[in-house]
Amino acid sequence: MSRFPLAAAAALALTALPANAQALDLYFAPKLDVNPLSATTFEVIEKGGVGPRGIWCAAADYAINDLGKQRGRIYVVTPRGPAQTEAGAKGVAFSTQDPGIAANTGYSVTTDVAGANLLVFHAEQFCNDNIIEPGDVIP
Repeated sequence: MSRFPLAAAAALALTALPANAQALDLYFAPKLDVNPLSATTFEVIEKGGVGPRGIWCAAADYAINDLGKQRGRIYVVTPRGPAQTEAGAKGVAFSTQDPGIAANTGYSVTTDVAGANLLVFHAEQFCNDNIIEPGDVIP
């Protein structure tokens, strides 16, 4: 089976974008639900096979855009498990305030350990996994 029709369709779809969108990086964030638990605590709902990097991205995006948290850290309060805000779903609860839970995660990016934390800026960098720049080749 030839890859040409798929590649041609992808190229055509990119050229159909508005001119101003082509001039900028296109950002496609993982569309995860984020539900507030309190003024500083929120839950990211896992879906679509998104792993820890995507969950941290969603947490950073929420902390920055909804809570106005430009600096500091984001902490895992409740590790990945049954969601508190959506029945039958998996979720991770985060806080912008230190919950006082010591965690030694080394260099691992995890959502499975209470107390795991990242700088907001660091977590936001995982959103760059989803940037498509003009000129990127789509196989």
